[in-house]
Amino acid sequence: MSVIKAALLGFGTVGEGVYTAIHSHQQQLNELLGVRVEIVAVLIRDKNKKRDIESNILVTTDFEEILNIRDLDVVFEAIVGEEPGYTYLKQAIDKGIHVITANKVMFAKYGQELIHKAKQRNVKLAFEATTAGGVPIIRTIQRLLQVNRITKVQGILNGTSNFILTKMRENKLSFEAALHLAQQKGYAEADPTNDISGKDAFCKLMILSQLVFGEQPCWSEVKIEGITSISQQQIEEKEHQGQRYKHIAEIYKEGKLIKASVKPIIVDSNHPLYWIEGVENAIALEASLVGNITLQGPGAGKMPTASAMIEDFAEIVQHQQLQEKIPALQM
Repeated sequence: MSVIKAALLGFGTVGEGVYTAIHSHQQQLNELLGVRVEIVAVLIRDKNKKRDIESNILVTTDFEEILNIRDLDVVFEAIVGEEPGYTYLKQAIDKGIHVITANKVMFAKYGQELIHKAKQRNVKLAFEATTAGGVPIIRTIQRLLQVNRITKVQGILNGTSNFILTKMRENKLSFEAALHLAQQKGYAEADPTNDISGKDAFCKLMILSQLVFGEQPCWSEVKIEGITSISQQQIEEKEHQGQRYKHIAEIYKEGKLIKASVKPIIVDSNHPLYWIEGVENAIALEASLVGNITLQGPGAGKMPTASAMIEDFAEIVQHQQLQEKIPALQM
């Protein structure tokens, strides 16, 4: 049986999730792809930190060591922030290595450039995990875009802020108490600024904008409003009226202009995102032929995000296998 060699860039929550998923689903991958998936290297920042990684795997702080691995097929990138992820992915693509990323901050800014570079080098770049964790929105949009014209996207793209708003309503908690609960459960970081300010959802929205419209709005013109100013009293008042606050990222075209925002919106039970609770993510699409579609699922966390990256990986391998068969079929 042939072997696919993979490297992990980052071994935090997502990187460890990919490592676990490949080991736990090795049989399914073998049956589906007819290959054995072998993690041959892991890039880390701190060599002194204890990690549960098999001893035969290269663990390094030097990306050059990973690039020099013979016949490396794919890298899973799960690094936080623009750098060094952007530089690493450029180098991997230049060496003809397939890339799967979960780095939303980096991809919102450099995604189009990396996609173009990957096409030039005839390698695949997959990014399902950048936008809504385990919700297959990227793949769905790519399929719909073959014929449908998507006119509007609305989404709850951050599970932390959605969890906070849900607990403020259900448990009658203050914002501070709900945030503390989110941190206790591991849904919010020690510094939750990007989640509660809307910056995390904004990066995901820009990725969706590029995918849906082929361009992004001017970032400085996008209204970004967080959830910190919403009081428990306001939430309770709207609840009595059959309404709920939802932190919604929205993008649509008005003429030739792209309009985008991330802000709290009051919705009633007729809205497709009204029922999305807790750490769930959901995206509502309006399209020219199919009409309205809503996808819902776990938006973050170790295994949902790893699931998105593994599904991307399976698709890349299947595409490569198909390409290898075509010349034989034409003979």
